Amino acid sequence: MSHERGHRATLLAMSLALVLAIVPAVWAQTPAAPPQEPKPSMTIYGFAMLDIGENFTQIHPDWSDTMRVSKLPTYKDEFGKDGSAFAGVRQSRFGVKTSTPTSMGELKTQFEFELFGTGVDSGQTTFRLRHAYGELGQFGAGQTWSPFMDPDVFPNSLEYWGPTGMVFFRNVQVRWMPLKGDSNLTLALERPGASGDAGVLADRIELQNIKGRTPAPDFTGAYSYGQKWGYVRIAGAVRKISWDDMLADKYELSGSATGWGLNFSSNLKPSAKDVIRLQLVYGKGIENYMNDAPVDIGIVANPGNAKTPILGKPIPILGTVIFLDHTWNDKWSTTVGYSQTDIDNTEGQSPNAYKQGKYALFNLLYTPVPNVMMGGEFQWGRRTNFSDGFRSDGVKVQFSFKYNFSHTLGG
Repeated sequence: MSHERGHRATLLAMSLALVLAIVPAVWAQTPAAPPQEPKPSMTIYGFAMLDIGENFTQIHPDWSDTMRVSKLPTYKDEFGKDGSAFAGVRQSRFGVKTSTPTSMGELKTQFEFELFGTGVDSGQTTFRLRHAYGELGQFGAGQTWSPFMDPDVFPNSLEYWGPTGMVFFRNVQVRWMPLKGDSNLTLALERPGASGDAGVLADRIELQNIKGRTPAPDFTGAYSYGQKWGYVRIAGAVRKISWDDMLADKYELSGSATGWGLNFSSNLKPSAKDVIRLQLVYGKGIENYMNDAPVDIGIVANPGNAKTPILGKPIPILGTVIFLDHTWNDKWSTTVGYSQTDIDNTEGQSPNAYKQGKYALFNLLYTPVPNVMMGGEFQWGRRTNFSDGFRSDGVKVQFSFKYNFSHTLGG
């Protein structure tokens, strides 16, 4: 009996060894499930946002819910007496992003608008296009952030308009992105556009018939080097600006100029709870790329030339930004910082032309649950005129309530 049990144990051990030898081999030959193909997806996103607060000084009524420094008074009591309240939902936003796999790679699109009227719609709560952009592989086209701008410099603020010295421009463009990722390279041709200031001669009939012209697209590019500690970025812009004298008289006031700029920016992360946002930009004739600068071309005298007594000159500008975003915990955060614009006005500009802007803020933000934010912010700005000695301050307190939404279909 003992011998029989030993024989059965031997057979059982041999059978188990055979199974252990065969099963892995069969398993290895079983084809793995094919990876799932990417599927199209669409994300609907945005937020509803209320801003309410008090201006303790004065600002242009169309910009009462911002700290746009160039819209502060150019002379005493230009906009009446100090003190005005504001409330609105103009920052509210709606957008759609899509992702579609193709034989040439991922096709991405974005369509986004907000309710903050500008230009002829200044002061209105109305639809305003932000992004209408598509991208396939290394190429993109449509309206989106200019490569000359670094959108990550914008601080986590409640105030809509943002730092006065920041490059801030969404533009129509076609772009090439040969390098993507933490380090990236972008080159673009952008829709041109510029403005001029006739200054103290603005009422002369000879200057009423000067027509601006942009003979070529603007060329912009940016390279960013990224690491765990953040990134450093350099961007550039070159543009041709022309103007034509359409009046048949003894003067010939046509001309052209080259505008250019360099923008150095960075986000530094000294800790998991801190982001330092930095920018330094300098250029000539790049004011329309700036967040808050009026004109690109000013006039200067041309002594000894009776036919062309004045010339157009690209106006130099320097912009700086330094902000700190600090997260206290998963519910509380703070932003504090400063920005400045310095313009080297041309001699022919009016004494009350915009020369310097200063901007600062401090806030405390509370996120009680995901996708809900509320907080308060103190804002200060200062406008300094070119040569008449006048300057004006803006002082404001703002409270905001923001409710985000996002839903993805497909994917």
